[in-house]
Amino acid sequence: QLQFVESGGGLVQPGGSLRLSCVASGFTLDTYVMGWFRQAPGKEREGVATITKYGTTNYADSVKGRFTISRDNAKKTVLLQMSSLKPEDTAAYYCNAELYGINYWGQGTQVTVSS
Repeated sequence: QLQFVESGGGLVQPGGSLRLSCVASGFTLDTYVMGWFRQAPGKEREGVATITKYGTTNYADSVKGRFTISRDNAKKTVLLQMSSLKPEDTAAYYCNAELYGINYWGQGTQVTVSS
């Protein structure tokens, strides 16, 4: 059974940093496009960053230059390094795996940016 364990969320002050981790079980990451999405209260879920099996990355304009996504297929891990955090980054962050149009989701980890 395909599952994710996400961690690394929490409360951080504006300008601070967090690193989110997503560890997969029940499958190998190698062929999947992996990504992070987020959903703020009252808003739709939006894509934050994705990384292909080749290591090609894509970022939402709102996080470019501040967030970095990476993957380690051997460790079945996807990371999201977040820096220069802003209050508008506050949301539940979800790990995602996509293959042939089928999406799998983690349970989410809360990130709150507030002073």
